[in-house]
Amino acid sequence: MKKVGGSIFVLFLILPLAVEAAGIPALRGYVNDYGDMISPPAETELASKLKEFEESDSTQIVILTVASLEGEPVEDYGIRVAEAWKIGQKGKDNGVLFLVSREDRRMRIEVGRGLEGKLTDLTAGRIIDFVVKPKFKAEDYDGGFTAGVSSIIDATRGEFTADRKAPSDGQGPYVPFAGGISPWLSFLILLGFFALFAVMVRSHGRLDGLRKNDPRRRRAGTWGGYPPYSGGWSTRGDSGSGFDFGGGFSGGGGGFGGGGASGSW
Repeated sequence: MKKVGGSIFVLFLILPLAVEAAGIPALRGYVNDYGDMISPPAETELASKLKEFEESDSTQIVILTVASLEGEPVEDYGIRVAEAWKIGQKGKDNGVLFLVSREDRRMRIEVGRGLEGKLTDLTAGRIIDFVVKPKFKAEDYDGGFTAGVSSIIDATRGEFTADRKAPSDGQGPYVPFAGGISPWLSFLILLGFFALFAVMVRSHGRLDGLRKNDPRRRRAGTWGGYPPYSGGWSTRGDSGSGFDFGGGFSGGGGGFGGGGASGSW
């Protein structure tokens, strides 16, 4: 009985470490250099290139470097990260994860279902073996990531397009609904917003007056048992794209089926 109790105690000590080792890092942006392999200038350049590509093609490519896989196969870890981060757009499944483990010297290109026809397992393997691997072996990590990303973009370009693009006639930037609403209707809509705002301000002022004069108001600052109106509102939500209105970065709901290729250097 004592041996069983001791084993359970040891298990409880080891379990948190195992969970931490198998954890998935937070998605911070297009380039997630947790393995400290990419220089700041190269990271900035890569992030800019990947952002421009998503804006033009809606395809989302994300880089992740880690210090170690902690014994887990790169294929298993790659699919877990891709599914957790939901890289790519929902319904298009056009996401790509470029994963590299520094200490294991292992890498993988995880391909979303919607891109498997263009970025095939064979193509992904060739990018790893003939584009990235030689530069990594020469310890030119910046060059390897830059060349690898460029090859992935070249292989997937044109498969998808962004939902909203600038017109090709060169008349200027795309503006939603531009030209579809008359000036008079625009003026009436704007006037309606001002009127609604005025009504809300007036109602809020009357409510403040009632709070001050009501005998049930508590010393803690509540009125009628309810907390006071704060006037704040949130715009954060599921936008279905690589960005959310709260200023963060996220995947758009893309799915993965295990396509891609792995390699070492």
